[in-house]
Amino acid sequence: MKYALLLMGHVDDPACGEDGGASPEEFFAFDEEITKAGVVVSSFALEDPEHGAIVLSDDQGERIVSSGPYAEVKEFVGGTYIIEVADLDEAIMWAKRSPASAPGGHIEIRPVAPY
Repeated sequence: MKYALLLMGHVDDPACGEDGGASPEEFFAFDEEITKAGVVVSSFALEDPEHGAIVLSDDQGERIVSSGPYAEVKEFVGGTYIIEVADLDEAIMWAKRSPASAPGGHIEIRPVAPY
């Protein structure tokens, strides 16, 4: 079964800044480990939210585009893995091994819809 591991960051968390959290080397080591295990379908890191945009609808259905930085955004997806494993327990095992699940971070695990 395929699962998405969404590596979440929080703008008020020093672990998400350049001076805190897991080092790039820790993420590179995890990436090498999970890739060698043969469970990665795809993976990628995302640029910080201020480099993107948000498209919303107002009350009349008009589309509104906002460019970063976003005062209202507190939590953001920093990267993702799509993995293929036997079950949710195995997906959880891989999420626990990721530096993104260390104190101050978290990973959302979601099954990939079959359609």
